[in-house]
Parts: sequence; C-alpha cells; structure tokens
Amino acid sequence: MTDFRDLFPPPTGYPTWGKYCSENPDDPICENVGGYYEYRPSLAANSIFAALFGISFLGFAVTYAMTRRGGGFTIAFLLGTLTEVIGYVGRIMSYKNRWQDTGFMMQICCLTIAPAFLSAGIYLCLRRIVYAFGPENSRIPPLWYTRIFIPCDIISLIMQAAGGAIASIAERDQQDLLKAGNNIMLAGLAFQVFTLVIFMAACIDFGVNVLVRQRRLGADALDQSAEARELRSSWQFKAVLGALTISTITIFWRSVYRVAELSNGWDGPLMKREDLFIGFEGVMVIVACFVLNAFHPSVGMRMLMDSTFKQAMRQGHKKKNNSSDGSFGKSEQTSDADNSGYAV
Repeated sequence: MTDFRDLFPPPTGYPTWGKYCSENPDDPICENVGGYYEYRPSLAANSIFAALFGISFLGFAVTYAMTRRGGGFTIAFLLGTLTEVIGYVGRIMSYKNRWQDTGFMMQICCLTIAPAFLSAGIYLCLRRIVYAFGPENSRIPPLWYTRIFIPCDIISLIMQAAGGAIASIAERDQQDLLKAGNNIMLAGLAFQVFTLVIFMAACIDFGVNVLVRQRRLGADALDQSAEARELRSSWQFKAVLGALTISTITIFWRSVYRVAELSNGWDGPLMKREDLFIGFEGVMVIVACFVLNAFHPSVGMRMLMDSTFKQAMRQGHKKKNNSSDGSFGKSEQTSDADNSGYAV
C-alpha cells in the first residue's frame, strides 16, 4: 500500500499527513496514509472485550463487597481489569480515527501494563497457599514469595509503562523515539516473562517438595490442623488452585506473544495481525480474569484470605502442626528457621 507521505507533501497548514488525517479521518485519501496501526481496529471485537473486562471488574468488586477478604488480591485485579477496559476503549476510539494519538496512547499504555497488576494478585496468593500444606514444605520462608515477586512485578510494570508512554507520544516520523520506547517496553515485558518463569518454577518446586515429603513422612509432611485438612479436601480450594494455574499460564502465554510482537518493532509482521492480538492478548487475559471470577480465592480459600490470618502470620501467633486450636501451620519465625537448611 502506497504511503502518500512519501509521495506528496501534506495539505497546506498541516505539518504531516498524520496530522491532516487525524483531523480529517473521513477523507478517502487517508485510507492510503499509514497511521498508528497497520490495520483498522475492529469495533465489534474491541467493544466485546471492553464489556467483558467491565463485567470482570464488577465481579471482583462485588465479591469483595460480599466477603471483605483478600484486599490486596482484589485491588490488584480491580486495577488490572479497569486498565484493560481503558485500553480497549482506546482501541474503540481508534476505530474511527487511527491517526489520533489519544486512543493509541490509551491502548498501548493500558493494555501493556494491565497483566502486571493481575500477576501481582496471583503472586499474593502463593504465600497463603503454602500455609495450607505447611511452610516446612517450602524451600524458602513463605514471606519471601511476596518479597521476591512483587518487587519484580513493580519493576516490570514501571518499565512497560515508561516504554509505552514514550512510544505513545512519539510521532510516526520520530523513529528513534519510537524505537527507544519499544525497547524499554520490550525489556519490561521480557522481565515479566522471566519473573513468571521463576514463579512457575517455584510453584512446581513446592508441589514436588510436598509430594516427596509425603512419600517419606506420610501425613506428618502436611499441616494436620483441622482447618488445614478441611481446606485441602474441599473442592473449592482445589478449584482455586486450578484457576490460579490457568491464569498464570494464560498471562505467561500473552506476555510471550507481546515480546515476540514487539521484537520486530512497530513495523513487524505481528503488528499487522489484529487476529493474533485478539487471540493471544484479549482472549488470554480475559480467561485469566474470568476463571478467578468463577473460583475466587476469597471464596475457595476464605480462611487464608481473611485479614486475621495475615495479622496472625505477621505477629507469629500460629502454633505447630498438631496444635489443638486448629490454626494453620507454624509461626513465621519458626518456618524461617525450619527452612534455613531445608532440602529435599
């Protein structure tokens, strides 16, 4: 397709063809003028995703209002789904005018960083899940799961937001600025993929440790308090574990796709494929949200998500495994000592 910017000067009074088309998007000549997108964003698809993420946002808000549990998890997913809605509203705006920077800025910044919020919510769940099986089954003290993965997620989010902001304010002719923004955003996405890989490895390692210690020690390998046994045997808890697994995999899949998409720059072949964007960005992320709407941690493992559990862990009031008061696991201090030399 011929880009008229390379053949003719823009109309009088307009510094670029992009500026002209952003103010005159209905001019037929603009169909041959490159915009921020290599295609015209689908109104139907992007409207559907905006609506779906809005429904998911309401779902997380209503669940928190009804349970009053899992504040950190809820905040992370509310921020993630709200950011997704804003991003898809930006793409809807770009359907009419793909040369205007407002819609493009909204979608490139918001859709890039939104899954980082969702990842943070998932990371917050792991420490509490460890207590359901027993902290002694973990190679590292449970508190360190959040100390390691949340800062990494914040670093990734900042890098992606900064890169997206730089790319969104750059004109199509400012290739150096576009490239700089792309590289920063790509580095942030790559770091997110790396963090997710380490997180999944930590989850697998914990699961393997549980199985190995069970074979060696039998029931004594797990927390044997009445509450812990009841929780582990409930289908809701197992469903939450499955939902968290699906969410982690879909967010990882999406992040790998975005790294591949950005690796060839703004003119790369994947940038021209909205069908792949819909499938690997939109579908993957909405699945990650909906499975946790359906199997919410505050419902499926409500005792672990209660604020009193968090306070007790911080204060070190939890008893040893066979305690008579039915509380989960060991104290934070005890688990730290147990894990200092632990190996399978």
